Amino acid sequence: MNIGLIAHESKKKLMQNFCIAYRGILVKNTLYATGTTGRLIEEVTNLSVKKYLPGHLGGVQQMKADVESNLIDLVIYLNDPLSGNQRDVKINSILQQCDIHNIPLATNLATAELLILALDRGDLDWREMYK
Repeated sequence: MNIGLIAHESKKKLMQNFCIAYRGILVKNTLYATGTTGRLIEEVTNLSVKKYLPGHLGGVQQMKADVESNLIDLVIYLNDPLSGNQRDVKINSILQQCDIHNIPLATNLATAELLILALDRGDLDWREMYK
């Protein structure tokens, strides 16, 4: 499965810790991330991550295009709802595309853990028929 990973600036360390904790599951999949998030994940996990541009330089739009093309099977976006980030419009477009294309999406750690464990159990194998 292709997993998209995005983290607000204040959630990047949490994303690193998440990827360390679930490295055994993530290594069996293809990971995509915005530039900085991808680099930080690679540094602490030694996982291979296909990196887009940094989010503010177009990486969010690149991931959105892959979501629209049905190339991403699962998105984990660790959101900081209190950030007031200017990029929220771009991020919201990815969230909208996940809804349109029936792509599982987690915006917090609790849901991310549920989706990763479901992926490991094979509960998301239905995504293969969408390809």
